[in-house]
Amino acid sequence: MKVLRILFFLYLVSIARSEEPKHPDRAGIAGSSDFFTDEVWVKIGASKCIKCHKAGGDAEDSKFVLWGSTRDGFLAHNRAAFTKLATARKDGQSRMLLKVVGKLDHGGEDVLKPGSTRYRILEEFVRRANGGVPGKLDTAANREPFFDGVTMLDDRRLLRRLTLSLAARLPTPEENSAVEGGAIGALGRILDKLMTEEAFYDRLAEGFNDIFLTPGIDDVAENVLSYEHFDKTRHWYQNRDFSHIKDDQKRKEAGWELARHYRESMKREPMELVKNIVRNGRPFTEIITADYIMVSPYTARGYGIFEANKKRFKNIDNRFEYVPVKLKALTGRSEKTNQESATGFYPHAGILTTFQYLKRYPTTETNRNRLRVRMYYQHFLGIDIMQLAPRVNDAAAISAKYEIPTMQAANCVICHKSMDPVAGLFQDYYALDGKGVHKLRKEGWFKDMFSPGHEGEALPEDERWRALQWLGERTVKDPRFAVAMVEHVWYILTGRKALRPPEDIDAPFYAARQRSYSEQRGEIECIARRFAAAGFNLKNVFKELAVSKFYRADGLATAAVNPARMAELDDLGLVRLLAPEQLERKLKAIFGREWGRLDDQFKILYGGIDTKEVTERIANPSGAMGAIQRMMANEIACRNVVLDFSRKPAERRLFPGIESDEKDEGQIRIALAHLHEHILGHADQTEVDRSYALFDGIIREAKELGKFEPVEIYSCRVAREIPVNDPHYTLRAWRAVVTYLLRQHDFLYE
Repeated sequence: MKVLRILFFLYLVSIARSEEPKHPDRAGIAGSSDFFTDEVWVKIGASKCIKCHKAGGDAEDSKFVLWGSTRDGFLAHNRAAFTKLATARKDGQSRMLLKVVGKLDHGGEDVLKPGSTRYRILEEFVRRANGGVPGKLDTAANREPFFDGVTMLDDRRLLRRLTLSLAARLPTPEENSAVEGGAIGALGRILDKLMTEEAFYDRLAEGFNDIFLTPGIDDVAENVLSYEHFDKTRHWYQNRDFSHIKDDQKRKEAGWELARHYRESMKREPMELVKNIVRNGRPFTEIITADYIMVSPYTARGYGIFEANKKRFKNIDNRFEYVPVKLKALTGRSEKTNQESATGFYPHAGILTTFQYLKRYPTTETNRNRLRVRMYYQHFLGIDIMQLAPRVNDAAAISAKYEIPTMQAANCVICHKSMDPVAGLFQDYYALDGKGVHKLRKEGWFKDMFSPGHEGEALPEDERWRALQWLGERTVKDPRFAVAMVEHVWYILTGRKALRPPEDIDAPFYAARQRSYSEQRGEIECIARRFAAAGFNLKNVFKELAVSKFYRADGLATAAVNPARMAELDDLGLVRLLAPEQLERKLKAIFGREWGRLDDQFKILYGGIDTKEVTERIANPSGAMGAIQRMMANEIACRNVVLDFSRKPAERRLFPGIESDEKDEGQIRIALAHLHEHILGHADQTEVDRSYALFDGIIREAKELGKFEPVEIYSCRVAREIPVNDPHYTLRAWRAVVTYLLRQHDFLYE
């Protein structure tokens, strides 16, 4: 009997272990390989069922409630839930198969069509759950490790990528020596120091600016401060005395410049909050829970709090110096604009309650704060509600059938049951007249919407005055918050958004794309859990992603790869064009100065954004962008080759060990290898051979002409009035090589 008990115990242990993911620290679907995980959960559960059958979902009161992938043990729980329903029967038929086609009073109606691919997968699962032998849909197979055949950047090249991306500079010789020496933890220590540089905080603000888009308000910046609450202070710059400037035009220009500086300072406030949190090692949960805002000497005047905070600024004329402050509760010109507060202070909730954020995403009488809710879910939980919404074929029929469709029709409730309670939390910020953001709705909040709350939890009446703080406190406890923040850092590092699961399971290479998503998702969720466990220090996320295989990936070891494998690896490697701001910073790091045209006249044309009309960066180059690349390469080479040769050898960036008229092939090849290393970050022998062929071919052609202009062209000279001799055409040959290198994929992409 004792032996039987031991055997039974071992059997239970084996079952428990079979439910664990193969990567214990990655409780996502990556690493698992069985029919439920690869077919049922991925293609049906995660894409169809969990929209309603979850805590806070429309079917949360049913017996079939699923867990999301951010919750430990979710696969085991969901497998058990599916199995239980699959083995339940009604009149000899599977209740699960009846439910999914809209029978047995299924609230979701017909989510699957009989005979569809998803239905056949579920039908196979039901058969297996009831003791059937695996049939033709059995897809379990041994697959090669995901990164097999993928080449990785070594520490030296990885360091260069990181210093350029995060600090707008090349690695120092000391940093290169540290990683080349193979010292344990060298890269991590370098990153720790790098992330204290001001350039890193500027890059951080630029990245989150792409995400939150707060400068793109539809008004002048000072009008984020409402007429109702700041009428005496928001236009303080108009009262500045410039009588000491005698020239009328210069006096006007001084006034315009002051207004421009004030507006620029006001627009930067939300991103200064991001910088303050990270700079001071504070938990990044403060992005939505901070009980303060950041103000400069200029914006403090707009808020009417300059005199009270004047001594806190090091330089009251520095419009870009920011300090944290708490605003007093708003007092308006009417009772409806007075702000209730149990503490006497404005109920700050990080960026969520900044006037810039609320003004950037305004509301209307029909929208009812739902735009704000959409952005809240997208920014802080990584969920695009519009992707979850089912397609409604006949909205008019639904409106005719239901008195309140958003509270009664299943296709509407699926989203509105989550959206509308959060919309109610924004109800005190309902100004529709363009005069600010804080105002109570005259008629009270809407009765034809689900009552204020979050994920099934109702807002207590005594918390109403601080509803968004209440929301922020619950948001940061949601595992999806940490995942969303890791996704934001991934975007900043790569310029690409985290992958989303493919939708069409009948599309070519669906399985390959699903695996790519699963592997990346597993890594992101793993880092998110450690991020949360370590107190939400955002720098840790940068460090972990920076050394991950997903960021190190550089290409494929062999070209002979089947199409499905290519689809799996499609998102790896240098596949994103550098943004115009990044390209300018890279040029400055390599040549000592920017081109200067990508921050201004070519910014939007080269894929940049203005945070208002243009909010998505262009990932793939257009014909116009190709033309700009040619112009950039020509002009940068023109400006810098002669300039570099004019310096002392020890001061040169491009040609430290050679003179322009060098004829020895060996010395020229050494110089070419240095150019490749300096501009591209590596010096492959085959590529150096190509560059030498270009250099030598140009000189040969010049000799064959027999007669050519013996001086460099006017626009490429250091001092244009002074001719630069180039009797052997070597300067122009070097210029051609630099132009060629600036057109390379490795230079233009990250």
